[in-house]
Amino acid sequence: MKSFKNKVAAITGAASGIGRALAVELAKRQCHVALSDVDEAGLAETAQQVSALGVKVTTAKVNVADRDAVQAWADQVVQDHGKVNLVFNNAGVALGGTVEDTDYADYEWIVGINMWGVVYGTKAFLPYIKQAGEEGHVINISSVFGLFAQPTQSGYNMSKFAVRGFTESLRQELDIEGGKVSCTCVHPGGIKTNIARNARMSNSMEKLTGTASAENMRDQFEALFMTTSEKAANVILSGVMADKRRVLIGPDARVLDIMQRTLPVVYQRIVTTSFKLASR
Repeated sequence: MKSFKNKVAAITGAASGIGRALAVELAKRQCHVALSDVDEAGLAETAQQVSALGVKVTTAKVNVADRDAVQAWADQVVQDHGKVNLVFNNAGVALGGTVEDTDYADYEWIVGINMWGVVYGTKAFLPYIKQAGEEGHVINISSVFGLFAQPTQSGYNMSKFAVRGFTESLRQELDIEGGKVSCTCVHPGGIKTNIARNARMSNSMEKLTGTASAENMRDQFEALFMTTSEKAANVILSGVMADKRRVLIGPDARVLDIMQRTLPVVYQRIVTTSFKLASR
């Protein structure tokens, strides 16, 4: 994609964080945007910021775990804007807890949003992106935890590893087709968003560490967030322009990616040892 000017981008999870930053940055580049989230108040704030930049913006309250709702939104986006060229499947949630103590309902919740939300968004928008007959792109947000596993993050790891595999398979299919549409898988490290603050975290984390409460774990995660949402958005858009298969965001993501590549099995022991030392 050589330019975002006069393109139309659909963004999930646009009420805050990376989603909001993407909307603002795309609008600065004269790209029209269709925004969705379950947080209507935050979505309205994003829309107000974007509208001031002179592009067309539409909003919809959409639960990405609802397939019919996502499809209806995709249909409405094309009806409102006449086309769609990009979809950013960005909406996501976090879950902390041991495998033994995490409820099935919590696993279903995180997979419904983080994995199925990406699948629904991709399948709903991809045909329309192709129909536009222009350069198009599917951008799926995984995580550094889609490359690198962590204790107490089984639900998050599971959902984000799935996004990675799904997106890499899609990219290969699009490459074989040889058309104008491509896709990118994004792996952010610690980004300064509300994801940790809004995460579901169980007391099993305290049982495993022996000391840290769920609230303390939230604080510890947030203290490690190194990259702003605005920086993340710019890195993502640069990756789209360069048609990258994988985009890593933040120095922490790059370090963990190197560790996983060079020590694909041993890194687990390093993580376990570090986790034990940190909980003393």
